[in-house]
Amino acid sequence: MIPLTFADVGTDVIIKKVGGSPEVKQHLADLGFVVGGTVTPISELGGNLIVKVKESRVAVSREMASKIMV
Repeated sequence: MIPLTFADVGTDVIIKKVGGSPEVKQHLADLGFVVGGTVTPISELGGNLIVKVKESRVAVSREMASKIMV
């Protein structure tokens, strides 16, 4: 497992674990970051990671992305 921040751009990856406090986990789940879900890193912009989740593009901070293990 590696953090989402290290995943290759343009490669579909499957979420294996979501870390952080219960509030952080719930926030990420609300955005579509759930175990077993597929995400695709699109680009990095100003320290934020742009990812495709469930046919939507979402920007997450590097700190949040490091809590998502793929």
